Amino acid sequence: MRLPAITRIFNLNDSNWGRGSGGGSGNEPPRRPQNDGRDNNNGGPPDLDELWRDFNRRLSGLFGRKPSGPPGGGNNGGGRFSPSSRGTGVGLLVVVVVVALLWLASGFFIVQEGQVAVITQFGKYKETTRAGFQWRLPYPIQSHETVNLSQLRTIEVGFRNTSRSKVLQESLMLTDDENIVDMQFVVQYRLKETGARDYLFNNRGPDEAVKQAAETAMREIVGKKKMDFVLYEGRTEVATEVAALMQQIMDLYRTGVLISTVAIQNAQPPEQVQAAFDDAVKAGQDRERQINEGQAYANDVVPRASGAASRLVQEAEAYRQRIVESAEGDAARFSQVLTEYKKAPQVTRDRLYLETMQQVFTNTSKVLVDTRNGSNLLYLPLDKLMQQVSQESAAGARSPSAAGGSSSVNVPPPLAGSVLPEAGRDALRSRDRNR
Repeated sequence: MRLPAITRIFNLNDSNWGRGSGGGSGNEPPRRPQNDGRDNNNGGPPDLDELWRDFNRRLSGLFGRKPSGPPGGGNNGGGRFSPSSRGTGVGLLVVVVVVALLWLASGFFIVQEGQVAVITQFGKYKETTRAGFQWRLPYPIQSHETVNLSQLRTIEVGFRNTSRSKVLQESLMLTDDENIVDMQFVVQYRLKETGARDYLFNNRGPDEAVKQAAETAMREIVGKKKMDFVLYEGRTEVATEVAALMQQIMDLYRTGVLISTVAIQNAQPPEQVQAAFDDAVKAGQDRERQINEGQAYANDVVPRASGAASRLVQEAEAYRQRIVESAEGDAARFSQVLTEYKKAPQVTRDRLYLETMQQVFTNTSKVLVDTRNGSNLLYLPLDKLMQQVSQESAAGARSPSAAGGSSSVNVPPPLAGSVLPEAGRDALRSRDRNR
């Protein structure tokens, strides 16, 4: 194949391009024909018809066709060509090489970051390629399909775009206590690292399968819960259980899908019973409030009552213990006194008498003494005497004297200690014995 000849034939910079086919060889560029009276432009640019005819002649010469008639253009049909075997072979080889190169070049492709390309050979899975500049056998031997693994896909169940655009067939669900709730939620998912093949070939519509699995899982979980739990405190738990159940379904179907999150957008009773449900909710809140108030009152009263009861029990226990120990002490003291009385009855009798009088006079501020020989009573102002004694002791004065009338006597200071003289003690003792 001689490329210089081809370049000379198709050289657009040739000054004779479009000037007709001069009388040269096939390898020489055609020369401009002489003016036969039809060229009236006086050496100006060639017309378009002549340019087109010249292009056709050169192209025919490339594929081995040589002119067989007289040279020159025109519409007289004198430019017939005859085939040449050498030129035909060269032209076909050039066409085949160009077509083969273009066909092989069609196998190059680029895979973006975060994507993979699934290559199929005659429609059957061949391999999965990563991101970068890749090459495969051209079509129809092999083909490829790009799958985005990093894309976060979203499915809306129960609504479209906004919460007001409800789809009741998807959102209305039955709870365990035979109530109906309106559930609107969003599912976000992406593909697994090795899930491109499963995503393309194992399911006809993987995105629709995710939507159906989401609706199925939500109905199953809601059907096992109470209505109040679904509407209020159990939204997060319900969403978590739905995501886990959806992943099990997706793995069972081999879709190559990885569930990211399940977010409940809205959960409420149906609009037809919304007013009645609000009234029921208010009544329930009032009931809870009253229960809390009663519980608070009980928490205030019961501990105080328990404390008072415990205090009374402890006081009674202390009183019982004191009485019992006092009685035991008295009994022990009486036993000891009885033992001493048996040893010395008179001495023990006098000591008991003195101790008794001391106890009596300690708690008494006035004493009346009935004398044996007269009818006058002796008044002993013990409180005054004790006060006087204390004052005299503090001032260091003389002995105090008690003022009195016909029935008062002077009592020496030792009498203030609640101890009677020996004579008075014998007189009282004798009077008790006479009686």
